[in-house]
Amino acid sequence: MYSATFIFETKQFDDDFHRLDGLIAKAAKESTGYLGEEAWEDPKAGRIVNVYYWESELGLQQLIAHPSHIEAKRRYSEWLGGYQVIISKVIRTYGDNTMNHITEGT
Repeated sequence: MYSATFIFETKQFDDDFHRLDGLIAKAAKESTGYLGEEAWEDPKAGRIVNVYYWESELGLQQLIAHPSHIEAKRRYSEWLGGYQVIISKVIRTYGDNTMNHITEGT
């Protein structure tokens, strides 16, 4: 399983941001091996974290190459105060099985 963690500081969002955000979310869900996503917000720091999961790196590469993602990356400074992306190969997941979480094969 692979994950892409997108951490960003917010500025002002406009209609173009929301349009692109919706298109990117749709493209992610339609990419090969998409498993799901999670999001967190830290209002004090003004940061949002989105984590996307795929069965393999193929779906991640499809999202990176999507025209909406390329446009958003080119225009990010209009809406974001900064960002960091962390691409990871998930070695294992575990827990007490009392909460739903994205795992390979779900």
